[in-house]
Amino acid sequence: MRRVAPVVAALAVAVLLTWYVVYSRGVVRELRREASRSGKMYARVFRALGEPGEENSTSALLDLARHVREMGVPLVVTDSRGTPTAVANLPFDAPLDDPRVRAYVRELDAENPPLIEQGVGIVHFGNTPLVRGLRVIPIVQAVTLGFVLLAGAYGLRTRGRADRERVWAGMARESAHQLGTPLSSLSGWLELLSERAGDPLATQALVHMRGDLERLDRVANRFERIGRPPRRDAVDVRALVDGVAAYFQARVPTLAHTIVVTATHPEEALTVDGDAVLLEWAIEALVKNAIDALAGRGGHVDISAVALPERHVRVRVADDGPGIPREMRARIFHAGFTTKSTGWGIGLSLARRIIEENHGGRLTLASSDRGAVFDVILG
Repeated sequence: MRRVAPVVAALAVAVLLTWYVVYSRGVVRELRREASRSGKMYARVFRALGEPGEENSTSALLDLARHVREMGVPLVVTDSRGTPTAVANLPFDAPLDDPRVRAYVRELDAENPPLIEQGVGIVHFGNTPLVRGLRVIPIVQAVTLGFVLLAGAYGLRTRGRADRERVWAGMARESAHQLGTPLSSLSGWLELLSERAGDPLATQALVHMRGDLERLDRVANRFERIGRPPRRDAVDVRALVDGVAAYFQARVPTLAHTIVVTATHPEEALTVDGDAVLLEWAIEALVKNAIDALAGRGGHVDISAVALPERHVRVRVADDGPGIPREMRARIFHAGFTTKSTGWGIGLSLARRIIEENHGGRLTLASSDRGAVFDVILG
């Protein structure tokens, strides 16, 4: 959406400006025609005044009436009782005694106040097509200006957001770079300790320390990926689901308020094109959110994967916790929104960005009778 919106706004402004220029040129041409008609009409009237004779006066009046018709002024002449006696440029063809003519008189009076001419009657007249067209121009100008202002505001907002994202991406990559040195050092120390360890307890500690070291290395690798184009490798979704489940199974409470993490998937292969590191990060964020919802009460978290039509895969993270209140469902993916006093509110927004922007998939909160269910659709 952020990529398409500026293009759509620019096209809308370009279309409006093009139409405005073409329309303005048409109005200028019509003004010239009206000026030409008015000049001819005045010349004819003055010539008739300078040439005495009833024939010349009648001819001048007929010529004046023709010019009025050419100008397109809708006109109805009525007597003192409101009976139409003459019409010109009506938007319909009807005799003088047609009820539509009387109804149209009221429309003309709403546009301009009628004129009373002795010996002629009451003249009811409307606006020329040129006047009606000129009324549109201020509206078009206001709409165009509004589009330009909105496009400018959106551009400034997008630029500020892009600048912030570049800063955060730079900080994340720098953090990954800074983590690299101590991680390499710790790896060397672990190798040295493993050569001298003979105590079973020390051996077991070394196993866990290596696991945590690998975990830190994956975290550093994730931070290093921020701001870079995602990879397009073949990712085994079953291995991804099993790996995330195994990681949390070793770290959730097992005595008080037990939390059980399970993984389910079919036997056949489930493969998608994507970045395994980023996808693992997104799934872990969903599972972490589910485990946080079960804190202090225990429960079950299930990570499942199934194949969908058209070579799509759905990964579902479901828990049997208290669920998400209806009034909060529209905001849970907003960056910074959290219901925890110590949370940052970036887990779900980060997961959605990885799934939707980096992989072209969908992350949605599915409806459920109990707990919260998040569906990740990948293809």
